[in-house]
Amino acid sequence: MKRSLIKIALCLMIAAPAAAAGPPTFPVRRCAADAVLAGTVCLDRYEASVWRVPNPTTTNASLVRKIQMGQATPADLTAGGATQLGTAGDDYAPCADNGGNCADDIYAVSLPAEMPSAFITWFQAQEACANSGKRLPTNAEWQVGANGTPDPGPDNADNGTTDCNTEHLGRTIPTGARAGCVSARGAFDMVGNLIEWVADWVPLSTACPGWGGFSDDFMCLAGANADAGPGALLRGGASFGGSINGPLMVIGTFAPSRSEEIIGFRCAR
Repeated sequence: MKRSLIKIALCLMIAAPAAAAGPPTFPVRRCAADAVLAGTVCLDRYEASVWRVPNPTTTNASLVRKIQMGQATPADLTAGGATQLGTAGDDYAPCADNGGNCADDIYAVSLPAEMPSAFITWFQAQEACANSGKRLPTNAEWQVGANGTPDPGPDNADNGTTDCNTEHLGRTIPTGARAGCVSARGAFDMVGNLIEWVADWVPLSTACPGWGGFSDDFMCLAGANADAGPGALLRGGASFGGSINGPLMVIGTFAPSRSEEIIGFRCAR
């Protein structure tokens, strides 16, 4: 009886028509409200605001879970006694420039209408993302999220409302304040406001050849100074420079240990 059943099963397998060829299928990923789907990753919708959360493993453990799930609100952060960092200066200590003492201390949150945090090194930004259950996006992931963001161009007419914040030296504005500065995938301020760290490192660049006729966006990604350490890529541009900013702007001349009032970041998961 068993042999007969095996023979029948084999015959059915042989006789069954081959499945139609087609593209591979995969689950459609859903992102939290604080992020947008950029290819296969969830990229933060807004530039990060960095918060110090007291007692993150005890009385504020529920707040940390909300942050990690992309559900924390400004009211939640205030109720938990969290304080925002990096809006007026480098106040991340004891979280050190090299990322030391940062675990369970600073958290990156993607929120609208908040001042994004600056004055942060690549190492601190990486730790803030990691504490929030995220990471820095790769250069390629950032690019997918930025595509479609308006490029200021040489004739940028800054009206203070709809275009990107690229004409006000040193004046960072709240996240999402420029309604038109949004990418095709729904991420805000990927051009202007703060220039953003991404995960990738390169040999420290020494020249800025530009893109030639391809784009007027600033591009410093040539040459190498091996004696000066690595360069961590920065993308998108800051709140000055007008047309040199854009979705193709890329700079490799800053060491990952550098922090300035124009440098921020966003996370991905």
